[in-house]
Amino acid sequence: MPLVPTSSIVDTAREARVGAAAFNVIHLETAEALVTAAERADAPLILQISENCIRYHGSLLPITRATLALAECSAAPIAVHLDHITDAELVHEGIAAGVGSVMVDASALPYEDNVTATAELTAWCHDREVYVEAELGEVGGKDGVHAPGVRTNPSEALAFVRATGVDALAVAVGSSHAMHERTAVLDKDLIAELRTALPVPLVLHGSSGVPDDELRRAIAAGMTKINISTHLVSVFTRSIRQTLGANPALIDSRKYVKPAREAVAQEAARLLDVLTAPAAVPEERAVGAAAPAPAPG
Repeated sequence: MPLVPTSSIVDTAREARVGAAAFNVIHLETAEALVTAAERADAPLILQISENCIRYHGSLLPITRATLALAECSAAPIAVHLDHITDAELVHEGIAAGVGSVMVDASALPYEDNVTATAELTAWCHDREVYVEAELGEVGGKDGVHAPGVRTNPSEALAFVRATGVDALAVAVGSSHAMHERTAVLDKDLIAELRTALPVPLVLHGSSGVPDDELRRAIAAGMTKINISTHLVSVFTRSIRQTLGANPALIDSRKYVKPAREAVAQEAARLLDVLTAPAAVPEERAVGAAAPAPAPG
């Protein structure tokens, strides 16, 4: 089917109080797995291509065009999004290639410089009908600027949204990038406060470290776009290790990549079910609920 706008997936999820899943592409095999997962779950999915992914592949166009082609051939509603982009030229190149949304990441800059850079690029994107996400300050795990205990200030976040005109905002509520264990406990009261204060959807980065029940509670409290990368990368790598461990003489990469691709498809489909299901607990209880026991990683 034709590409679906990121705004459509996110806004529909926000209205329904369910999660908008955003899973990162690493290479063609993970892109294929994620599209398969969306079709199996019969759920919309945002495929994200990060600046790190682009640098790994050497240039933007090959991996982006391949991802766009997979999305357009899918029976599921798929959007393609650029994630954590610090280089404005990559934004220009990605939009020219057909990407419909981007996360402008100027969060490492001082606040005023972040506002200026984000506002300028957001205006440029909006002139081309491109949806923009941004980050007020670095989420935990990136250069140590935000430890998991750091929290987004609602009034500062509102001022940032008004000054930049962004369409969605990544907030710090207790998650951390690149966590290998799903043990994070989120600040659901703050999430509810941010949802009330801000006119735009909230984005949770570092969701790989958040267990299933905690993700459900965060969505019930007001979180919408849920970014997951490291957890699915771990699934892929673990499968390859298992396959090669069982057959060390194996040399045909298709024979160990194929089961890894299938493992990611299965786990991504399961996560889509978790994120897009209606909240299992009442909203009032979700906001103040005690932290659940961590789910197996």
